[in-house]
Amino acid sequence: MSTIVHFEVRIDPARHGEAAKYLSETLAATRAWPGNQGIEALVDDADPCHILVVESWATTRDHDEYAAWRKTPEGKSGLHEILAGPPSKQVYSVTMPLDLQPSLD
Repeated sequence: MSTIVHFEVRIDPARHGEAAKYLSETLAATRAWPGNQGIEALVDDADPCHILVVESWATTRDHDEYAAWRKTPEGKSGLHEILAGPPSKQVYSVTMPLDLQPSLD
Protein backbone atom coordinates (compact mmCIF):
# COMPACT_ATOMS: atom_id res chain seq x y z
CA MET A 1 0.00 0.00 0.00
CA SER A 2 1.25 3.49 -0.78
CA THR A 3 2.32 5.83 1.99
CA ILE A 4 2.11 9.60 2.35
CA VAL A 5 4.51 11.37 4.71
CA HIS A 6 4.09 14.91 6.02
CA PHE A 7 7.38 16.39 7.19
CA GLU A 8 6.76 19.76 8.79
CA VAL A 9 9.52 22.27 9.47
CA ARG A 10 9.79 25.81 10.77
CA ILE A 11 12.68 27.77 9.36
CA ASP A 12 14.55 30.20 11.59
CA PRO A 13 13.39 33.62 10.27
CA ALA A 14 17.00 34.82 10.23
CA ARG A 15 17.82 31.95 7.82
CA HIS A 16 14.67 32.14 5.65
CA GLY A 17 16.64 33.28 2.60
CA GLU A 18 18.58 30.00 2.68
CA ALA A 19 15.55 27.71 2.93
CA ALA A 20 15.20 26.89 -0.77
CA LYS A 21 18.89 25.96 -1.06
CA TYR A 22 18.85 23.68 1.99
CA LEU A 23 15.54 22.07 1.10
CA SER A 24 16.59 21.50 -2.52
CA GLU A 25 19.81 19.80 -1.45
CA THR A 26 18.08 17.68 1.20
CA LEU A 27 15.11 16.71 -0.92
CA ALA A 28 17.24 15.72 -3.93
CA ALA A 29 18.39 12.67 -1.93
CA THR A 30 14.82 11.98 -0.83
CA ARG A 31 13.56 12.14 -4.41
CA ALA A 32 16.32 9.75 -5.56
CA TRP A 33 15.63 7.14 -2.86
CA PRO A 34 14.11 3.87 -4.18
CA GLY A 35 10.35 3.88 -3.67
CA ASN A 36 9.94 7.65 -3.57
CA GLN A 37 7.12 8.51 -5.96
CA GLY A 38 7.06 12.26 -5.55
CA ILE A 39 7.77 15.13 -3.22
CA GLU A 40 6.80 18.76 -2.90
CA ALA A 41 7.36 21.55 -0.40
CA LEU A 42 4.33 23.66 0.49
CA VAL A 43 4.82 27.09 2.04
CA ASP A 44 2.21 28.31 4.54
CA ASP A 45 0.44 31.40 3.15
CA ALA A 46 0.30 32.95 6.63
CA ASP A 47 3.88 32.10 7.64
CA PRO A 48 6.58 31.68 4.97
CA CYS A 49 8.88 30.06 7.54
CA HIS A 50 6.40 27.20 8.02
CA ILE A 51 6.92 24.52 5.36
CA LEU A 52 5.15 21.22 4.86
CA VAL A 53 7.02 18.66 2.78
CA VAL A 54 4.65 16.07 1.32
CA GLU A 55 6.30 12.82 0.26
CA SER A 56 4.67 9.95 -1.61
CA TRP A 57 6.19 6.47 -1.19
CA ALA A 58 5.43 3.14 -2.85
CA THR A 59 5.43 1.40 0.55
CA THR A 60 5.90 2.23 4.22
CA ARG A 61 8.97 0.00 4.18
CA ASP A 62 10.56 2.18 1.47
CA HIS A 63 10.06 5.23 3.67
CA ASP A 64 11.27 3.43 6.81
CA GLU A 65 14.50 2.42 5.05
CA TYR A 66 14.99 6.00 3.87
CA ALA A 67 14.31 7.37 7.39
CA ALA A 68 16.83 4.91 8.86
CA TRP A 69 19.44 6.06 6.33
CA ARG A 70 18.83 9.70 7.32
CA LYS A 71 19.94 8.78 10.86
CA THR A 72 23.36 7.62 9.63
CA PRO A 73 26.39 9.87 9.11
CA GLU A 74 26.07 9.33 5.33
CA GLY A 75 22.40 10.29 5.33
CA LYS A 76 22.53 13.29 7.62
CA SER A 77 21.60 16.55 5.93
CA GLY A 78 22.39 20.13 6.85
CA LEU A 79 18.73 21.11 7.05
CA HIS A 80 18.82 21.18 10.86
CA GLU A 81 21.17 24.18 10.63
CA ILE A 82 18.36 26.50 9.52
CA LEU A 83 15.44 25.17 11.57
CA ALA A 84 13.82 27.14 14.37
CA GLY A 85 13.00 23.91 16.21
CA PRO A 86 12.67 20.17 15.73
CA PRO A 87 10.66 19.00 12.72
CA SER A 88 7.57 16.84 13.00
CA LYS A 89 6.63 13.89 10.85
CA GLN A 90 3.40 12.03 10.28
CA VAL A 91 3.14 8.83 8.24
CA TYR A 92 -0.17 7.90 6.59
CA SER A 93 -0.61 4.43 5.11
CA VAL A 94 -4.09 3.42 6.25
CA THR A 95 -7.12 4.77 4.46
CA MET A 96 -10.63 5.28 5.74
CA PRO A 97 -13.43 4.18 3.42
CA LEU A 98 -15.63 7.12 2.54
CA ASP A 99 -18.34 5.28 0.67
CA LEU A 100 -21.26 7.04 2.28
CA GLN A 101 -24.00 6.10 -0.15
CA PRO A 102 -27.42 6.84 1.34
CA SER A 103 -29.51 3.83 2.12
CA LEU A 104 -32.64 3.37 0.04
CA ASP A 105 -34.48 1.69 2.94
